[in-house]
Amino acid sequence: MLQVSKLIPQGQGLAASLVQRAAQLVLDWDIRQKSRFDTVASDERHVGVFLPRGTVVRGGDVLLTQDGSLLRVVAAAQPVLRITACPDHPAHEQAFDLMRAAYHLGNRHVPIELQPDHLKIEPDHVLADMLRAMHLTVVEAREPFEPEAGAYGAHHAATPGHGHAGHGHAHDHDHG
Repeated sequence: MLQVSKLIPQGQGLAASLVQRAAQLVLDWDIRQKSRFDTVASDERHVGVFLPRGTVVRGGDVLLTQDGSLLRVVAAAQPVLRITACPDHPAHEQAFDLMRAAYHLGNRHVPIELQPDHLKIEPDHVLADMLRAMHLTVVEAREPFEPEAGAYGAHHAATPGHGHAGHGHAHDHDHG
């Protein structure tokens, strides 16, 4: 079994062509939130992942094996609830409706993926009913799921690809 003990967030510092040629690990959220798991790569090699406890693996991350080969992580499509605002509301009300939904879901500590025009959560009929009662559109879909890590997440504390993983507050861009 091929062993992995190092994660390169979003393949930072690696040539894109090298990452593209790497075998893939297509993993759903339930597996990617674990720091230790066994799986099979796209090239049919058996892989044992042993990362530091609390590490979350994101789609786009690259894992380095003990033999020096790379494995590219792909977030698998999985059942999710896709939540959108009522299209009959003005744009500013749609944004507020989604913000309010994110607030209520966050109060319930529900893993949630935040996008500018929609939210995603794992299927839950009770939450779906609550969201529909808030006049939101909730549909079942099969898509990759990348929930927020939270303010104190051990890996990828910000939105994937935003470049804030694993550092203090130094920035190379302006938030204002």
